[in-house]
Amino acid sequence: MSTAQSENELDPALFTATVTSLTHSFGDNTRRKIYLYLRESPGATATQLALHCQVHANVVRHHLERLTEAGYVTFDNVRKTTVGRPAKGYRVVDASLVMDGSMRRDALLVALLEMALERLGPEASEAMAHDVGVEYGRTLAEAMGPVDSSRSVKTAMTSIAGLLTAHGFAAHAEEHDSDQSVVSENCPFGTAAQHHPVLCAVDRGLIAGMLDGLGAKRTRVTLTSRARGDDTCRVTA
Repeated sequence: MSTAQSENELDPALFTATVTSLTHSFGDNTRRKIYLYLRESPGATATQLALHCQVHANVVRHHLERLTEAGYVTFDNVRKTTVGRPAKGYRVVDASLVMDGSMRRDALLVALLEMALERLGPEASEAMAHDVGVEYGRTLAEAMGPVDSSRSVKTAMTSIAGLLTAHGFAAHAEEHDSDQSVVSENCPFGTAAQHHPVLCAVDRGLIAGMLDGLGAKRTRVTLTSRARGDDTCRVTA
């Protein structure tokens, strides 16, 4: 931070990088379960891991992708007795790896995030978290196909729920009267959101950004979250 900046100002890029690092860390409970299971059961498939973790197979595949990209997990093709592509059998790259190092790293990131939120203040923190979500949501929408200005909110929210599930949210779409909602059963931020509910604004911005990027007729959304004392984590358009 330059001397010209106020000590209460924070580079938005630093905030974004911190949030991204948290969502990709070993701090996620499901990801830790997957890694520890693979240490004991090398060669397990995504289906077997989904049964062990009691989550959707798409959620497991998301975490496996992150672990593979980080170099913690690799896979071998497993010959199938039925027609179709071979399944992937996953195993850890180094079974002697201890998790303490990543836990200390996560603790440092959480401390950095907490200080950033305290210095920004609640209003600025929520605005920045929302903006991070909007920009990332638009990026995700671009990968889903061209903008369709005639796309209904219902169709868009169904697509969004599927995409979020693939990214670890375990989400599904619900309809009530004229409202369309996406309900998330899993929070990638884990306990960080419980301590700092302002992070829930990322989810609100994420879905608003995807609705905008998909060309939905309505992009204004409202949010409820368990971290803020509500019954569900729900974004409604």
